[in-house]
Amino acid sequence: MDRIFIRDLLTRCIIGVNEEERREKQDVVIGIELFADLAKPCASDKFEDAIDYRALKKLIIAMVEASECFLIEALAERIAEVCLATPGVEEVRVTVEKPAALRYAKSVGVDITRRR
Repeated sequence: MDRIFIRDLLTRCIIGVNEEERREKQDVVIGIELFADLAKPCASDKFEDAIDYRALKKLIIAMVEASECFLIEALAERIAEVCLATPGVEEVRVTVEKPAALRYAKSVGVDITRRR
C-alpha cells in the first residue's frame, strides 16, 4: 500500500480532563499517514485521480478546532474517521500529541491505526 503523510500539523482545541484545561484552547500536534493505492495518479499525473490532501487537511483542522474532547485518544479516533471517509483511503495512522501535557516532557501523545 502506498502512503501519503502530513507531519506536524499544529492546531488548537479544548482538550483535557482538568478544569483549567477546559478553559482555553491548547496546542495539539497531529501526524497523519494515509494508506491508499496511488498507482493511478502516479501513472496519469492528474489531480482528479489523486487524494486531495489539502481538502482533507482543512476538514481535519475544522473538526479539531471545534472539538472539545476530554482525551487525545478520542480526538485521534475522530481524525481517523474523517480520513477514512475520504475516497481511496484504505487505512490511516494518526498521531496526536499534546505538548503542554506533562511537565519536563517535550510532549505526550497517542498513535492509532484504523482500517476500512
